[in-house]
Amino acid sequence: MDILQRLAHFLDRPLFPWKKLIIGFSLGQYVFEGFLSLRQYQILRQTRPPKVLENEVSQEVFDKSQSYGRAKAKYSLFSGLYGQIQNTAFIYYDVLPKLWVLTGSWLHRFAPERFSGEISHSIVFVLTFIVIQQVLSLPTSIYHTFVLEEKFGFNKQTPKLFVMDMLKSQMLAFILTPPILAGFLAIVQKTGNQFFYYLWLFGAGLQVFMITIYPITILPLFNKLSPLEPGDLKTGVEDLAKRLKFPLSELHVIDGSKRSAHSNAYFFGMPWKKHIVIYDTLIEKSETQEVVAVLAHELGHWSLGHTTRLFGISQAHFLYIFALFSVFINNRSLYESFGFHKEFPIIIGFILFSDALAPMDTIIKLLMNILSRRYEFQADEFAQKLGYSTELARSLIKLQIQNLSTMDADWMYASYHFSHPILSERLGALGWYGDSKVGVSERKESKDEKVAAQASGREL
Repeated sequence: MDILQRLAHFLDRPLFPWKKLIIGFSLGQYVFEGFLSLRQYQILRQTRPPKVLENEVSQEVFDKSQSYGRAKAKYSLFSGLYGQIQNTAFIYYDVLPKLWVLTGSWLHRFAPERFSGEISHSIVFVLTFIVIQQVLSLPTSIYHTFVLEEKFGFNKQTPKLFVMDMLKSQMLAFILTPPILAGFLAIVQKTGNQFFYYLWLFGAGLQVFMITIYPITILPLFNKLSPLEPGDLKTGVEDLAKRLKFPLSELHVIDGSKRSAHSNAYFFGMPWKKHIVIYDTLIEKSETQEVVAVLAHELGHWSLGHTTRLFGISQAHFLYIFALFSVFINNRSLYESFGFHKEFPIIIGFILFSDALAPMDTIIKLLMNILSRRYEFQADEFAQKLGYSTELARSLIKLQIQNLSTMDADWMYASYHFSHPILSERLGALGWYGDSKVGVSERKESKDEKVAAQASGREL
């Protein structure tokens, strides 16, 4: 605590240029990420697939994948610039203090006297800010869905569904934000200098609560979950779960195809009760054993303790954030730099603190991506040891083709942005080297080679 108090005193200096510093951090991050995107763009201009994929990916598919990657890179640069302009304008024109005064006047005019405190004011402020951000993000969101994704055949949304999703998201924000924000602010107000311990416990409890209610109340608002019908796939998944002693409660199929042609599978739930969700697009475009292989990889994360470790890391990260927030919460120079001279709202302090924390979060993002890629290799190896090497490699190639995912990447760009290894790296780790195929030794008999060739995905 003494260290935090000394740090707080050191950082609270009159006339400290917090505004210039935070704008500089933001611009620096945008320039750095733009530099990485330009490096990746050079990779996306290559005309031949990586050697390990030469026999598995047609030139037509590779060209389309590269074109899709370049389109996404251009979109990322533009949307990043658009967001940067917004952020800089918000800071330069003191939008936050003006919006705080405006929402306070609304509360004073329209709300009963008992709602005149900081918590009520903060809730109205945050909800207004959410609406503003939603409106400002509409142009890029519409372009991404109805132009970029539409052009490459992935968009399945209608304008009506797009609007309904947006309205449902706003409805959830208006339902969930008030109690969560009220709890957050009440803890800070009532627990003194050690509020970050209680805030951390509140956040952990909230995560568990959201995990519990998500499949029951939130997910059905956007997608339909149906029980997986009896058959080879259900039997294969249930047998795999029993083999690994995975606490499988329910097997669902999700109608992901009503929004996108992309494929996926995942699991969620409490430690003693798990749900597996498989996208209908994955079932439609993959063979039974390929889907089981994908789930073997996903359950590998569970069996190897990756999900538990990542949850623990996220809790440590939250504690670090809240503890560091205690350094900034009473920093008058920070508030005053952004136009708050008479009022020092907790929520405003947290927003400004988050902006100041951005450079450190960039480093944490890099480290988490490095760890995530390591876990992905380990999960692939887990599925390989279960005997799904060929099926997993084949499924990865199919998913790569179906999703037009990037088939190669600049090492610096991948280190910063990718939470998963690129396909060529994963195939190499699985033992797939072009003509040698997955798990096939040169000493294998010709019958085994024939089976491997049939499983290579060339019929795609």
